Amino acid sequence: MQVALRPVHDSDLPVFFRLTNDPESVRMAAFTAKDPTDRDAFDAHWKRIRALPDVLNRTILADGDVVGNVAVYGEPDEREVTYWIDRAYWGKGIATAALRDLLAEAPERPVYARVAADNEGSRRVLEKCGFVVSGHDRGFANARGEEIDELVLTLGS
Repeated sequence: MQVALRPVHDSDLPVFFRLTNDPESVRMAAFTAKDPTDRDAFDAHWKRIRALPDVLNRTILADGDVVGNVAVYGEPDEREVTYWIDRAYWGKGIATAALRDLLAEAPERPVYARVAADNEGSRRVLEKCGFVVSGHDRGFANARGEEIDELVLTLGS
């Protein structure tokens, strides 16, 4: 499967909205919008982050189809990655390939990531890209309606 990144287009947003409303994906991501079904809030969020100069957003394509997004954001020395992949494409190496490509495009280090402690798939993606667990935290997970354990991972120093 050919994986590629490109800038986010307006036409990608309906796909992203659909992906972020898949119940199983939302549960695994855990730290999601308070109401993922609120399209106005979703659109406002994407309008805001697409305008920020320190956010690098990319659409993930698999064999030419939009299957998710990946981004790096934050102040220098506090940069963090995030990604979302269509559940139909989990376990196919797409998230790993996309994150590797993004990290090559954004070489600043260190870079951080956070993941629900029980999200083994996402943790594996991060570790395959060189991230190591550097801390533990607890935070309120909107998708689960409770505080949960999360891992903090770091790439570089």
